[in-house]
Amino acid sequence: MAFGRTSLGSSAAGGGRATGAGGQRPLSDINVTPLVDVMLVLLVIFIITAPLMASSIKLDLPQTDAGQPNDTPKFVSLAVDASGKVFLNDKPVTDEELAAQLEKSAADSKDTEVQLRADQTVPYGKVVALMGIANKAGLSRIGFVTEAEAAPEKPR
Repeated sequence: MAFGRTSLGSSAAGGGRATGAGGQRPLSDINVTPLVDVMLVLLVIFIITAPLMASSIKLDLPQTDAGQPNDTPKFVSLAVDASGKVFLNDKPVTDEELAAQLEKSAADSKDTEVQLRADQTVPYGKVVALMGIANKAGLSRIGFVTEAEAAPEKPR
């Protein structure tokens, strides 16, 4: 079979349709551009993933009956509302009770984290005073809890 253009004339296969004044028709060719594009994308993917596959080390790790360690992080929740009332684990406390409870938590574990939630209207001095009480009790890990901004609604 010849590629390119053929003349129509009388053929044993029944001829074909004529295009143009010369009576020739184009022979159907496969467009290889999309095929080349796909092959290049696959090549890039294999080039990127091949080193990752080769660098993974297969290990047969030993088994144990001990199970998973129970090292869940310990924390206490410290909250201050807009009026300045202090809550430790959702229970209202005075500054003296707070210091005693935090010292007890520090005695249990020095890695205990204080998660501080303060209303945005609470004066900065009150927050610093609570941080000082926690630090004096031996708890230096203090995290500030905030609310994420609500995503704006999409117009319909």
